[in-house]
This record gives sequence, C-alpha cells and structure tokens, in this order.
Amino acid sequence: MSERPKPRPANRCFVCGPENPIGLKLGFRLEDGACVSEFTPDENHVGYPGVVHGGILFSALDDVMANWLYLKGARAYTARCDIRFKHASAVGSPLRLEGREVERRGQLVVMEGRAIRVSDGTVVAESEGKFMILDETEFLDG
Repeated sequence: MSERPKPRPANRCFVCGPENPIGLKLGFRLEDGACVSEFTPDENHVGYPGVVHGGILFSALDDVMANWLYLKGARAYTARCDIRFKHASAVGSPLRLEGREVERRGQLVVMEGRAIRVSDGTVVAESEGKFMILDETEFLDG
C-alpha cells in the first residue's frame, strides 16, 4: 500500500501565497465554524477609481471558502463559484472575509462566502461555491 502524496504548499497562490510578490498574502484561520480573514484593499486592487475590482473580491471569496476545506484537512478544487455584488467596496476600507460549509454530498461540498465591511457590518459581496474533494477521507472531522 503506497502512502498518499503530500500536497504541495500553495506558496505562490495569488490570494494566500506568501511567496507571490504581487499577491494578497491573506492569512486564514478557523473561528466559530467559519474560515475567516481580514483584507484591506489598496490602490493596486481597483477597478473604477477608488472602488475595489470585483475580480479581486471574487478571488478572495473563492479562497476563504477553499481554505475552510484546506484547514479541515481536505484538498479540493473549485467546481463552480457564483458571486453577488451587493455594495461597492471602497479602497482602504477593511473587509472581513468569511467562508462556511452549507452542505456536503460525498466529494462535493457547497460553501458560502461573504465579504463584510468592518466599519458597519455591511455585506458587500456574497458567494456560493461548489468544491470537489479529491479524497473525502482527508477531512479531519470525518
């Protein structure tokens, strides 16, 4: 019986990779059943002047959902991800990112993600992602 290969660290990931010189370098942690991170977009993250580019928010939400799985011990790939932008997010305005499991069906996990303006609790974007687990026995919580 051969050992399962260890996953390679995602050190060059655009969102969380510490070795990506142009990346966001977000750190993720589990807190009260959710994966969370904080992110303060700057002028390098704009679409329209002063407004955070939707693709940056999309990437951050995809990663907060994926990192919930990663921190639970599972390797997964995004199968589908949808986003709804609810409010513009201003450059320099800190955001709290949250990712939670909604449903698990074998190797498919449905997740939800939210980007929340720290100053007033406004949800600026929400997403739903479906992730395909490579090996469902990897979950630490079974």
